Amino acid sequence: MVATVKPQSLKIFRRFTLLLMPGIFTLVTSLTLVGCTQQSQKAENQSSASNVSDTKPSGIKTKVLRMGYQQAGDLVRITKVLEKRLEPLGIKVEWAQFAQGPQLMEAMNVGKIDLGSVGETPPIFAQAAGAEIVYVVGRRRTEKTGKGSAIAVPPNSPIKSVKDIKGQKVVFQKASASHYFIIRALEEAGLKYSDIQVLSIPNVEAASAFLEGKIPVWVSGDPHLARAEKLGKARIIRTAQGLDSPGGYYIAGKQFAIENPELLRIVIEEIDKIDRWAEAHPQETAKLIAPEQKLPPDVMKLVLSRRSYGLRAISPELIKEQQRIADYFYKNGLLPKSLNVQEAMLTPEQYAAITPPTISQK
Repeated sequence: MVATVKPQSLKIFRRFTLLLMPGIFTLVTSLTLVGCTQQSQKAENQSSASNVSDTKPSGIKTKVLRMGYQQAGDLVRITKVLEKRLEPLGIKVEWAQFAQGPQLMEAMNVGKIDLGSVGETPPIFAQAAGAEIVYVVGRRRTEKTGKGSAIAVPPNSPIKSVKDIKGQKVVFQKASASHYFIIRALEEAGLKYSDIQVLSIPNVEAASAFLEGKIPVWVSGDPHLARAEKLGKARIIRTAQGLDSPGGYYIAGKQFAIENPELLRIVIEEIDKIDRWAEAHPQETAKLIAPEQKLPPDVMKLVLSRRSYGLRAISPELIKEQQRIADYFYKNGLLPKSLNVQEAMLTPEQYAAITPPTISQK
């Protein structure tokens, strides 16, 4: 099942708690033969349900895993590896699509999803807003990290470098990975965040406007960026490569993570497996993803050429890196108070329970 949750619709749920009400069954008893048959059937159904329950590990309390994914797509969803692994345990997988990380985090905050992948920035702003979330596992950093994100301008723009965007309207999604990227790029060029005019627009909406030449400076990522490049509509002035980001994460609702450690371990195992496969089989991966994203082969090839795969365990070193990002936002006046990211972490024992030994520690 795949659902699309729009940002505006999420606001409706801000003051409400999602309630999962168990079904109410009415049993009609009778002394007739039909009544006896119904009772017999009911007993058989209860026996079957009990058998399914018995196969479910004690570290799994839910019957539905609600996964969030971004507009850029998700190989895990496309290949249905989670469905194949969890169906024998009686667990259903539901998917919801979001424009970018901030929208996904907002949905998690109001209880609409359990787990999703985002960049380094969205969980910081989500935690600052009071969301009960935890970091589950990190995305492995490689030499490709940051290549698929860039500050772009129209081909005929007079802007030649980051220094030239001073005073310009710069479009990106606030509280996304692009937010950290642009601040670091400005600092590197000797500029301040206040030196630009910020317009916060999700990539999926900004892409069309940029292609029409209506946006002077766009901070974006693949596949939107790759499509604009291949259409000859974008000139890159700086990629995010080398700007010391710890990379992305899988984030979960805190209570969900605490109650379902065995489920998280299974999910992490399957994500790691499909990531390893994708890294070793780029052509096959392109054939799987291209139809889903409706991308031409040349665009898909560019996207995959700069996409990183693999997971990274949550470690003291990674927590320190993420804390540095949170401190950076606070220093630049973008968080109302300092943030302790350790409060959005599980205990070492809990991480040991959900992290397979195959996951990289670096």
